[in-house]
Amino acid sequence: MAENKSVQAFPDIDNRKAFYRALLHLVLPIVFQYFMASLVTASDAFMLGFLNQTSLSAVSLAGQVAFVYYLFINTFLTGAMVLGAQYWGKKETKTLEDVLGVAMRYAMLVGLLFTLAAFICPQVLMRVFTSDQELIDGGVKYLRMVAIGYVLMGFVDTYLCFMKICEKTMLSTVISTIGVVVNIILNGLLIFGIGPFPEMGIEGAALATVLSRVLELVLIIVAVVRTDCVKFRIRKLVSLAKKFIHKDFWKYSLPVMINQFGWGGGVTMYSVIMGHLGSDATAANSIAAIVRNIIASVCWGLATGASIIIGKMLGAGELDKAKRAGGRFVRLSLAVGFVSGLVILGLTPLALMMPTGMTPVAHGYLKWMLLMGCYYIIGNSLNSTVIGGIFPAGGDTKFGMICDCITLWLVVVPLGALAAFVWNLPVVAVAAILTLDEFVKIPAVYIHYVKYKWVKNITRDE
Repeated sequence: MAENKSVQAFPDIDNRKAFYRALLHLVLPIVFQYFMASLVTASDAFMLGFLNQTSLSAVSLAGQVAFVYYLFINTFLTGAMVLGAQYWGKKETKTLEDVLGVAMRYAMLVGLLFTLAAFICPQVLMRVFTSDQELIDGGVKYLRMVAIGYVLMGFVDTYLCFMKICEKTMLSTVISTIGVVVNIILNGLLIFGIGPFPEMGIEGAALATVLSRVLELVLIIVAVVRTDCVKFRIRKLVSLAKKFIHKDFWKYSLPVMINQFGWGGGVTMYSVIMGHLGSDATAANSIAAIVRNIIASVCWGLATGASIIIGKMLGAGELDKAKRAGGRFVRLSLAVGFVSGLVILGLTPLALMMPTGMTPVAHGYLKWMLLMGCYYIIGNSLNSTVIGGIFPAGGDTKFGMICDCITLWLVVVPLGALAAFVWNLPVVAVAAILTLDEFVKIPAVYIHYVKYKWVKNITRDE
């Protein structure tokens, strides 16, 4: 079995300074990458908000199509990370190439299906999220222009994920950051028609996204050719990988897929509920979600880092160290969540000043939604790290599936729908109910965590 000499053992868990220094080296680039990606959505909302509230709301709802596609992508990437991190810790780079081939195959196949759907029947997709014809028309323009970006996203996001697994987080971050910066610049040029560029409005935001994805694709190809990144073998897209790799990939990915669509479908229902409460509620919810997502970059980066580090320890057979590292990540996630809540509180006045195209009613909704985000992100940080990072590192992907589906579909979504359409509660009250999910599941998450079923090596010998 081929061995990669560059794979280094993670610092001893007992050496706190070395551990946190190595953690920062791994996690900070990932955090920055998530942060920059969130800025793209923020720039879309900010610039379109200067045009009018309808454009902002239409693109926000059209963006839910990309969110649904990302549920598929995240399924494949989580399954790949479960296997990839442990085989990386075991120093089996040839097997890692097989994992990459399987993940890439399914990510690009589903991306092609979304590309066709967005180009051929965008109105059908938009009617899922709103009945407002003006919002539907705006969303159709966006979807037809952005369609090709979905299949590109499948390749780009999969390869960037494997760069993180192989601890080339800085290279991954540089590529995605260049893409984000170019996307934001093109947003301004194409939305408003600055200089020689045409004024395209909503379609300009979509074209900027596609062009930035093309650039990221080119940069990844250059990186694969010129560096020792895990190699992408085209033949592995069409030929089956080692039988046990394909079997293990779906063993850990299938529960994640059910979880992703249980959780993601529930989150999408939040947008559906808000979308049917009017343009004011939709616009406010869009901006609040963008602010939360920008600040939550740290939480997601921590979860990804936990998955890679603990997975690597488990794959190397260091089970006790992995167990203690899990406890450290739990405590760190609570601290990160608390600080993130304070940051959202501090940014609230600034966020209220930015979307100038919003109505006074929408501004009122936004203020309360941002305040709710201050406490919501604490639970989000904890659950992202444990359910999305620690448990999958040891192959435990079923618990998240069960927990998220029950919490959202048996508790939060029914309560939110009743509050909005039966009890006719105010928009702010509906929004408050829709922020309960992270806290409803914490007791179950804690009980499952202390059983330590996630502490296991799942790699196989050929």
